Amino acid sequence: MGTHERDGEDRGRGDVPHGAGLTTGEVARRLGVAPTTVRTWDRRYGLGPDDHTGGRHRRWTTTDVARLERMCALTATGIPPAEAARTVLGEATQETDAVALTAPAGRTAPASAGTPPQTPAPAQAPARRPSGAPPPPSARARSRAGSGLRLGDVRQECKGIARAALRLDAVALDELLEAAIVEHGLIAAWTEVIMPTLQAVGRKWESSGEKYVEVEHFLSWHVSGALRRGAPPSAADRPGATVVLACVPGENHTLPLEVLAAALAERGLPVRMFGGALPVESLVTAVRRTGPAAVGLWAQSRTTASRPLAQHVAAMEWGVRGARRKPVVLTIGPGWSGRTVTGLPRPTGLAEAVALLESVVSR
Repeated sequence: MGTHERDGEDRGRGDVPHGAGLTTGEVARRLGVAPTTVRTWDRRYGLGPDDHTGGRHRRWTTTDVARLERMCALTATGIPPAEAARTVLGEATQETDAVALTAPAGRTAPASAGTPPQTPAPAQAPARRPSGAPPPPSARARSRAGSGLRLGDVRQECKGIARAALRLDAVALDELLEAAIVEHGLIAAWTEVIMPTLQAVGRKWESSGEKYVEVEHFLSWHVSGALRRGAPPSAADRPGATVVLACVPGENHTLPLEVLAAALAERGLPVRMFGGALPVESLVTAVRRTGPAAVGLWAQSRTTASRPLAQHVAAMEWGVRGARRKPVVLTIGPGWSGRTVTGLPRPTGLAEAVALLESVVSR
């Protein structure tokens, strides 16, 4: 990487304060990796700080962080860490040699005895690459490394999670997801951090010929795991207060319902989660057995959203004569867009769905 390119990147991300440096934890958060990953790259490949203070708490300078950013970019393209480290260290050596061979501006090389000082030759402009010629290998690597996810104006955590997902870094991804949920709360973490990242991965997959399917599956799996680890134990049944959540038949996108189930569990509401593609007969049986206060039906696609099914569940009754009850049925998900069922609420987001279900259960 050229000196001018690196300077531009430093300005874009914010230089490390001169003389201070960053801790390993701060570097890890900036890069979207686990602190153990940073330490491993230091110990195994020699990508540690240039300045060794001798203390336990090592400090990373702008140049140190730039090398790690290059390492992250290369490994995100699928290059093995050992090979990526050799590339990064090789580029750093080339830059150091180039600086050492070039006399600083305004100074002359030291003169030997009896030899007049020589004026250094003016620096030559880099040779221009002919039009249409392929870029050098290092430039192609930088181009691939820079072709990340288009996240737009999002929280900084989104970028870290996206980088970890692209690298298929399970340890870093789990730590970053857990930190986002703890810091922002489940609803805000889902709405402002996790969902934008999932959407960016989906766009990348759609625009690159299914090239990033493994990244989408990897990220979704770890989000699901983070939700289950962070959720409290299931709340005990309370007659007439249970919420049934299920995907409509033919629908297998369960993650939004998993988030909703976790958010309701946080609030102490009893939830029965039945996951993806629940057959009609099984859904009807589950509703009859649990007598829920509400039923949430998720549909990702319009082809799976079924008005007759929602109406049938909403018409189900149970209880003794004179005190019969019906569930409130929520049609949730983009599949219900344009397929509104009269009389059935259709929340447009996680926070609205949680508020609606809380009000229904508390009646």
